[in-house]
Amino acid sequence: MDYLSESTRLLYSQLLSQCLHAAAPNGRGLSFVKKDIKGTTQWYLQLTVGSNKTQHYIGPDSEAVQNLIKNEKQLWEKAKPDRQNREQLVTMLVSGGAHAVSSAEARIFEIIERAGAFLVGGVLVGSHAFSLYGNMLGINWPTKVIQTHDVDIASETHIALALRNKPINLKQTLLDADMGFIEVPALDRKSPSTSFRIQGKQLSVDVLTPLIGKPTSKPILIESLNTYAEPLRFLDYLLQDTQPAVIVNKAGILVNVPSPARYALHKLVSSIRRPPAMQTKTLKDNDQAELLLTVLLEDRPGDIQIAYEAAQEMPDKFVQQMQSGINNLSKDVRTKLFDYIN
Repeated sequence: MDYLSESTRLLYSQLLSQCLHAAAPNGRGLSFVKKDIKGTTQWYLQLTVGSNKTQHYIGPDSEAVQNLIKNEKQLWEKAKPDRQNREQLVTMLVSGGAHAVSSAEARIFEIIERAGAFLVGGVLVGSHAFSLYGNMLGINWPTKVIQTHDVDIASETHIALALRNKPINLKQTLLDADMGFIEVPALDRKSPSTSFRIQGKQLSVDVLTPLIGKPTSKPILIESLNTYAEPLRFLDYLLQDTQPAVIVNKAGILVNVPSPARYALHKLVSSIRRPPAMQTKTLKDNDQAELLLTVLLEDRPGDIQIAYEAAQEMPDKFVQQMQSGINNLSKDVRTKLFDYIN
């Protein structure tokens, strides 16, 4: 485990800042379409995602509408230098050893971002989130702990209350993205799917949501995404403290990830909850937790204290399993962690 150079860490901060403060839309996938309908000229805004095209009515041809279109195109032109600069930063980050996703993965993340999933509170979890922590913390992770073929997206169910009038059809966006996505049938054929994969490739998107209350495996509708999600116990701990992160590819893709400290403690719980048949994933949980805690104890110990105190507010089962997971850490990390939190 090596630290990235100071210049590479600075480049990541610059890219994240520019993605967070993008001044104008870049117009990618957007165009204006003019139609003659019953002798009158009508204007539409066309959005293209893969092979799927949707058109949104603007209004009849007039000086006001033409000015609106002109102003919007000027905004797109204004954004070009910003996008080009971000693309250069991505190139420099890759040269500096930062973790970058594959082109296929980047396209999936871009589609999800453009569908609005992260805007409505979606949070990236799993090994893809862990890989992003490397760039965030300035670390080059060992390859074995970041390899994954799943893209997990988690979202709070209550977000639908804030965006009830603006539904986003994540499911249809994935299926229409011209990448070969198909629905993965649920074990219960009567239940809606919560997982999507690309035919012929080992890439999938799983939509997850916290399980609150009585145990159930029944998918839960995320109204703001118009998509069903698989309920998972204790996922809410991850979603209570999230941070922006940027995926290194294209011009940078802005996503949300859990607090690294919460992710580490949650992984300790996950390692205990997994059945014996998933021993490989259990070991990976332990590896990721130990690596994160090692870095955080050295560079950001206060984050661990905050995450640990928050964990005490979780159900007793969570706390017990977290403590069991801590006991499985190496003696050095376990000792340093106990010295700090006690």
